[in-house]
Amino acid sequence: MTDPAKVRRHAERVRELVASVVRSQIKDPRLGMITITDARITADLRDATVFYTVLGDAAAQSGTAAALESAKGMLRSTVGKALGLRHSPTLTFVLDDVQDQVKHIDDLLAAARTADAEVQRLAASAQYAGDAQPYRLDEDTDEDSDDDTEDDTPPAGGAQR
Repeated sequence: MTDPAKVRRHAERVRELVASVVRSQIKDPRLGMITITDARITADLRDATVFYTVLGDAAAQSGTAAALESAKGMLRSTVGKALGLRHSPTLTFVLDDVQDQVKHIDDLLAAARTADAEVQRLAASAQYAGDAQPYRLDEDTDEDSDDDTEDDTPPAGGAQR
């Protein structure tokens, strides 16, 4: 069983190594403005998943994905040598769509703010549907009920007839 702290350290090291190699050694023209955001490695240290984002449109994203796939062997070799493990981990590159999710959440929040403002606008001019005091108040029955109450308690000495 591998120590989870060791796995985290190796994942962080994989992220740093891949970012360094992408920045300095890969000269593929298809490679766009890439940022390595995260790396995760399995507990047996055999498979690593590298998450990245690309600045640009779908064409830039697909070009960057192709460039990373073609450089996968060199990246795996560099990572394996630097980590000093018995087996070099296989690398899988996954496009991190955090920016799209953030944009979607921002759109949802803007729609909620608009809906809340509309509700506030409608509530400001709203009036009650019924009377201001919807509950019936019987003020004269309160006085009568105090005078007309009978003592329903049984006598202290025995049963009631």
